[in-house]
Amino acid sequence: MKAVLCGCLLLALGCSACRQDMYNQPKTKPYSQSDFFENGSSARLLPPHTVEYREAARNNPYYTGLTNGALIARLPARVKLTPQLLERGRERFDIYCAVCHGLSGEGNGEVVQRGFPAPPSYHIDRLRNAPIGHFYDVITNGYGAMYSYAARVEPQDRWAIAAYIRALQLSQAAKPGDLSPNEQKELEQKR
Repeated sequence: MKAVLCGCLLLALGCSACRQDMYNQPKTKPYSQSDFFENGSSARLLPPHTVEYREAARNNPYYTGLTNGALIARLPARVKLTPQLLERGRERFDIYCAVCHGLSGEGNGEVVQRGFPAPPSYHIDRLRNAPIGHFYDVITNGYGAMYSYAARVEPQDRWAIAAYIRALQLSQAAKPGDLSPNEQKELEQKR
């Protein structure tokens, strides 16, 4: 008797939860027409700066820093090296990178001075000789104690930071003989 009562109770609960309108929900299929939105589509447009999640970015050097599995040595064609790009890179570097790497890229940022493991200096030979795609890849995927900044820094800004790191490296390794004669005279006058 108890088993029959339990069975009836379960059947009653099961039947009360299954309504036909829950099975046949009103919906629109992708790319179908609808009068819900002004433009007649069934879905909203993607927000600005949306990056496709899977296939589109897999083999694109702009999004990966790689060509055929190898790190790229130059900025992608979409990224033009301009003073504005370097200025944007400096701004983003100061926000996201300088806390660990320091303003000059020596690896002596504020958190390092408080006990966090020091990252390597950008001015060691290994990193000075690294292709620019290495810096983009590290920003995107993380490396060692550094976690990925892909969710925080957009691809254009990652390339700007990588270009700024390269400018930092050049500035720290510059010699007076690298300057033009006019620039050398200016430097001597400032001393």
